Amino acid sequence: MEKIKIALGADHAGYAYKAKFIEYLTSLGYECVNCGTDSAESVDYPIYADKVCKQVTDEGCKFGILICGTGIGMSMAANKHHAIRAALCGDVESAKLTRMHNDANVLCLGARIIDYDKAKEILDAFLGQSFMGEHHIRRVKMLDELI
Repeated sequence: MEKIKIALGADHAGYAYKAKFIEYLTSLGYECVNCGTDSAESVDYPIYADKVCKQVTDEGCKFGILICGTGIGMSMAANKHHAIRAALCGDVESAKLTRMHNDANVLCLGARIIDYDKAKEILDAFLGQSFMGEHHIRRVKMLDELI
């Protein structure tokens, strides 16, 4: 069975969560692509959102994970990309539902908003759900046509 590839990116506010996520996801059998950054030195989040989204759309990653201070900037930057459906989630239920109903392929998190344990729960919920299909397919196609 082929490993699921996940691209992860963060700015300076989220790099510590990203490093922990890579270790955690690798232990679960996922293949992780580290798109940076890897330090607390100030960087521009759109660069890392772009790298992760290109991994999802062009390089075979099934999912992307983006982390910045609030998650807002990353979600804005990610949703500029065609075929990316990025969701900023601050709770487990939203993470489940965005996979089930929106077929979200990028999860955005705010490291200054939620603690690591909560972020990990949200990550698990996001990765643990499948797209329901059915009438939601029509809506997802409509989203992809907007860009």
